[in-house]
Amino acid sequence: MESGAGKHWTEEEVKALLSVWSEKNIRKQLHGTLRNKGIFIYIAKRLQELGVCRDWKQCRAKYKNLKYEYRTVKYAHNSGDVTKSMKFFRDLDAILRYEPVTQLEENGRCSATETQLNTSPATDSAQVLAGVKAPA
Repeated sequence: MESGAGKHWTEEEVKALLSVWSEKNIRKQLHGTLRNKGIFIYIAKRLQELGVCRDWKQCRAKYKNLKYEYRTVKYAHNSGDVTKSMKFFRDLDAILRYEPVTQLEENGRCSATETQLNTSPATDSAQVLAGVKAPA
C-alpha cells in the first residue's frame, strides 16, 4: 500500500492504530514520556505487522490529530453542545478516559516526573516499552 505524507488514513488504518494505542503498556508509555519517538517507531512496526504501512512520523501526527479532535468534541459535550461528533469518539474515549491530567505548577508550567526527565531521545523503543532507562 502506498502511503505518503499527503495520503489520508483509511478507516481500517485508524482502527489498527487505535487497537495498538489501546494496549495498556502503549498508553502508559505515551503518557509518561516527553520524547516519544521510540514509542512511535514501535507503533509503526506493530502497524506493519497488521498490514498498515505508515512511518513513525505519520503515526505520531495521526495520534496528535485524533487526540486533539477528541478533546475538542469532549469539551463541546461538557459545555452542552452535543452536536459536535467524530467517527472514533467512543474508541478514543475508552482509551483516553483514564489518562491522568498533567499537573501544572503555580507558574503554569508542567511538572515533569522523574521518568520523563530520565528518558533519552536515543532510547531504544524496546527499552522504552519495557520501562528501562537508557544509560546516560
